[in-house]
Amino acid sequence: MRSEPAPVLRHRTVEAPAGRLHLVEQGTGPLVLLVHGFPESWYSWRHQLPALAEAGYRAVAIDVRGYGRSSKPAVTDAYRMLDLVEDNVAVVRALGEENAVVIGHDWGSNIAATSALLRPEVFRAVGLLSVPYAPPGGPRPTDVFGQIGGPEQEFYVSYFQKPGRAETEIEPDVRGWLAGFYAALSADTMPPKGEPDPHFVAHGGRLRDRFPAGPLPAWLSEEDLDVYAGEFERTGLTGALNRYRNMDRDWEDLASHRGAPITQPALFIGGALDASTTWMADAIDAYPTTLPALSASHILDGCGHWIQQERPDEVNRVLTDWLATIHG
Repeated sequence: MRSEPAPVLRHRTVEAPAGRLHLVEQGTGPLVLLVHGFPESWYSWRHQLPALAEAGYRAVAIDVRGYGRSSKPAVTDAYRMLDLVEDNVAVVRALGEENAVVIGHDWGSNIAATSALLRPEVFRAVGLLSVPYAPPGGPRPTDVFGQIGGPEQEFYVSYFQKPGRAETEIEPDVRGWLAGFYAALSADTMPPKGEPDPHFVAHGGRLRDRFPAGPLPAWLSEEDLDVYAGEFERTGLTGALNRYRNMDRDWEDLASHRGAPITQPALFIGGALDASTTWMADAIDAYPTTLPALSASHILDGCGHWIQQERPDEVNRVLTDWLATIHG
């Protein structure tokens, strides 16, 4: 008996408010849209695409605007959250679908959550990886981040705010910077407790000064690093960093949704060693009111930030089990 060939990866670009968006799809069935974070690309979902396709889904991973082969608008305010939500809607429509499940990691988690919040008729369920859902509202973001770290150091989000500043550090050695950044947030290579925190920059210093020196994390091969570095060496980092530079605009744009819950079926997966998860523990505790249809919240022991790459088999199992409950 001859087995069916595995579905192949298909690259294409579609029209969107950004201009064009590059995506990679695999499989057929209900649409699952995968949204990456910083500093990544569609490639961050390379382990999920075949697993979801095999489970009977049309898995689609995009390059978010400013990344990879997608358009990179020149103006900073073209990277506000409202625009990224409309990019996601445009992808669903361009693929001939009425709705999708949206799943995001890191910044992609915020984009996925806001897509579900603002366009529930399009995004009927949402999966969040590493970064929990925190409803719009609260103090102005840059005011909050400016107070983190104290007088001796600066939080990385504040460090990223000034156009050109982080680019000057990163772009002369993109591959080396990415290797250090990925290692700093990976379970097997992150600095031990007591060492300077790589989420902070000493005044007058660089973010990379606190990156660990040594081997790549186990999940990241030299070939994987070449893929990421090749994309950012070609595009630069400005488009990716501009997401951070719109946090105050997002705060203003989403003011009318202050405290709003997401009522669609939801899932959260975090890493026990990931600061993005542990710093936002209050957001997880608030899930009964902010995500009233949360199916499950999984914290993976011994896992860092790059969760779907560090622990692909576990994440794939959780995602496919969850999707099965949605699609019956």
